[in-house]
Amino acid sequence: MKIFNSILLSSIFFLTFSCQNEENDIEVDSRSTLTSNAPLFQLVERVVQNPTSLDNVLDSSSCFAVQLPVTIIVNSQQITVSSAADYQLVQDAIDAFSTDDDIVNFIFPITIQFQNFDTQVIVDSDALEDVLEGCEDGEDEFNEIECISFHYPIVLNTFDSTNQLATTVTFQNDIDFYNFLDDIDETIYIAINYPISVVNSNSQTVIIHSNAQLENALEEAIEECNATSNITLASVITDGTWRVSYFFKNNLVQTNDFVAYEITFFPNETMQVVGNGTVVNGVWTINASGSERKLEIELEGNSLIRLEEKWKVIEYSETLVKMRLVGEGNGGNNYLYLTKN
Repeated sequence: MKIFNSILLSSIFFLTFSCQNEENDIEVDSRSTLTSNAPLFQLVERVVQNPTSLDNVLDSSSCFAVQLPVTIIVNSQQITVSSAADYQLVQDAIDAFSTDDDIVNFIFPITIQFQNFDTQVIVDSDALEDVLEGCEDGEDEFNEIECISFHYPIVLNTFDSTNQLATTVTFQNDIDFYNFLDDIDETIYIAINYPISVVNSNSQTVIIHSNAQLENALEEAIEECNATSNITLASVITDGTWRVSYFFKNNLVQTNDFVAYEITFFPNETMQVVGNGTVVNGVWTINASGSERKLEIELEGNSLIRLEEKWKVIEYSETLVKMRLVGEGNGGNNYLYLTKN
């Protein structure tokens, strides 16, 4: 029976996705299966990771969080931080005067906890500096998504395309789920066993039946988490030049088609794409409705027509803009990520 189930699951996976042999042209049915480089996979991982950005006023790093309670000294004021509510006390002490050093000094030892929930005891400032130097936040890293959470258990069907092995894995908590996702090889395909349920920012339980519904729910959570962002999309994209760091359309990763291009968004809502010996001019517009933003791109000619869409902006920082276009029919979703040069 176990062998039969494995064969059956393998067959289901082969019907769900296929891989092309051409280099860098990987065809994946993102509507039902995920790999570690899929946008939805990365969103799920951020939901279940240990939250490490809430205490940045203490450690100035999203690589880890300092376990509470902890005692600090900032601008000669000693503060015991017992809960997340006390972070404001630290911020108030930093903001009190404009002529002080605003350096947060810990009373050691302290314990820190990383995104994978591992902990480490730090005995002095040198040890803390060593950890900070070892934190390498990737350019495409965003913080945890805290405005939503999963109900457990979560069941995944997995398929190892290298060893042709199908399995089923069940998770009961964020720790095990995160560490599984964090360690997964890119040759492993996973399918979430729907339906699942999530709890949104209003403490409402929402039943999810598909990857598309889950992606929409997580993107809504991002909008709610980032509602207080103090940087505007227009100020971000008009600062410097950009490159396409991820492009996915018609179930194909097509990023390499755009590696030679440099994109400039000008403040007057014109734009220019330079590369491959050509200069393509165009215009850009931001359309906003509530917390939702769309970046519309129009370019001359047809050489870069794949970029011409009304892209929904999922999230952005000063160095990265992530956008999605909901697909219709068999095309699936399209993704465009822009990274600052």
